[in-house]
Amino acid sequence: MKKNVSSWMLYAVAVLVVVGLIGFVLSQQSANVDPKTDAFAQCLTDQGVKMYGAWWCPHCKEQKELFGKSFSKIAYTECSVPGSNAMNQTCKDAKIEGYPTWEFKDGTRVSGAQTLENLGKKAECSL
Repeated sequence: MKKNVSSWMLYAVAVLVVVGLIGFVLSQQSANVDPKTDAFAQCLTDQGVKMYGAWWCPHCKEQKELFGKSFSKIAYTECSVPGSNAMNQTCKDAKIEGYPTWEFKDGTRVSGAQTLENLGKKAECSL
């Protein structure tokens, strides 16, 4: 009988540890989100701003890192197939010439990594 109680206690402790670890991971993920950057990224998307980039592009990576987790709110088009540097048809049709390219609702574009301030001015979004 004592062996049965010991087993149940061990299972209960293991479940508590797992639940605690899951809670910790979830709290860390939400802690890394900046509400101001989130709102800014959403404003850019709401204003019709799009970013064209490529997975292998170091300037695109730099641009994404400026937004952190808030980049998920940016309207982003990947221009390369994973494992290839070739441009896909979507970006060829859009006449993308370099990465990153930011396109605004008025049809104007800027190329290269941009500061958040520059993007905000052009799109009328405040950070």
